[in-house]
Amino acid sequence: MAQKELSGKISLVTGSARGIGRAIALKLAEMGSQVALNDLPDNSSADETLQDILSSGGEAMLAPADITNSQAVKLAFDMVLEKWGKIDILVNNAGISGKNNVLLRTTEMDWDTVLDTNLRSAFLCTKLALRSMLVQNWGRIINMASVAGLLGNMGRVDYASSKGGLIAFTRSLAAEVGSRNITVNAIAPGIIDTQMSAAVPQEAKDFILSRTALKRSGKPQDAAELAAFLATDRAGYISGQVIAVDGGIT
Repeated sequence: MAQKELSGKISLVTGSARGIGRAIALKLAEMGSQVALNDLPDNSSADETLQDILSSGGEAMLAPADITNSQAVKLAFDMVLEKWGKIDILVNNAGISGKNNVLLRTTEMDWDTVLDTNLRSAFLCTKLALRSMLVQNWGRIINMASVAGLLGNMGRVDYASSKGGLIAFTRSLAAEVGSRNITVNAIAPGIIDTQMSAAVPQEAKDFILSRTALKRSGKPQDAAELAAFLATDRAGYISGQVIAVDGGIT
């Protein structure tokens, strides 16, 4: 059945306790994938996502880690490999928005925190996931970027830079691993109704929505549907792409 086309595939989704990451984890599990849920060790919402998958008849496990810490990331991946033996699908979704300051008010610590969480984490997680994907000659890497990485975002230079870096990471890596049947794509959401977007000043939201063809914000499921498709064999000839899920921002 189409909804189970990811049966036998092992997924790891970072930042999967809430928002877009949670929606992606639930959708992958619905399609038959066994899902490793990653978030910070003290995030109880990850347990809720786990229970939702298990209660729906899916298979999932927790793989908590601070994904900016290379040793913690390795321990989390080792947990998944010990339980399921491989990783087929990696979704680099974890991210933070930062403090919404103009550059002159952005401290070095603020900059480093955003870049480490949004970009360094993808580097660390992808290096480990690739080892499994290269052996099996199949893999799907899906990076959660942002329209801010394509268009820029006044007052959030750190965030836009991290997402722009993730887009360059996506395109470069796709060229490196494509010959091994591994696709690498990025999703660039616009305004999505999540806890993270709630921190965006209303004036900034209104400006973005005024430029959006659909004149409304999106739902986490909008990004999750695309991520799930990119994880399938049906998307096997799509790689190195940045696909906006933004309601038609002009």
